[in-house]
Amino acid sequence: MKKFEILQAKLLTEETIKKQISEWRSDGKKIVFTNGCFDIIHRGHIDYLSKAADEGKILIIGLNTDSSVRKLKGPKRPINDELSRALILGSFFFVDAIILFNEETPFNLINTIKPDVLIKGSDYQIEEIVGYDILKSYGGIVKTISFLDGFSTSAIENKIKNQ
Repeated sequence: MKKFEILQAKLLTEETIKKQISEWRSDGKKIVFTNGCFDIIHRGHIDYLSKAADEGKILIIGLNTDSSVRKLKGPKRPINDELSRALILGSFFFVDAIILFNEETPFNLINTIKPDVLIKGSDYQIEEIVGYDILKSYGGIVKTISFLDGFSTSAIENKIKNQ
């Protein structure tokens, strides 16, 4: 398989993720899930995602679609389209799968995947994280990871505007 095909193969649909999760579970692999827009990839994203990947064997990223990002961030976002964002995330060796979701939250996706570990940034209280109740119902773990200070898409966007 060519390298670009490997990247594309990491972008799964809701149907293909179910089959893949079944295979991973039968191999005893611990599944970690996180989600976000990941619009302009920066050092903070890499730090966050690599730490999330350290929590298990498989890292699945729920990626907001373009329309979902616009609802959350406003009409000028995303800067990069969903396919570009997915391919960039897929290029990280520690990312195993990316699945797009169109809702404002990944609640339904989390319910489908039923990860062993759910990760969000430390700007959330654990009990307020979307999917907390799902994971608690079957003994899953919900964790937060601190952000790397000074790195955000908004800060990069502001820096570009002010130059």
